Amino acid sequence: MIKKRSIKIAGHKTSVSLEEEFWDALKAIAGAKGISLTALVENIDRARGDSSASGNLSSALRLAVLDDLRARAER
Repeated sequence: MIKKRSIKIAGHKTSVSLEEEFWDALKAIAGAKGISLTALVENIDRARGDSSASGNLSSALRLAVLDDLRARAER
């Protein structure tokens, strides 16, 4: 089920819609890094840059979860 959340990024509020499983995974990643969920989302948003080719924030967050899972699988 998709869950929409409001989050503050770089001083402005935005809404992000993701499946609950992705929110859970992002919280776990943030916890493992010792940062807040908001800080993790800000980092992912910053990393995707301002390019329109980088897709939307929801997609970037899903890809970040996938990247984390792949990195853990390689270890």
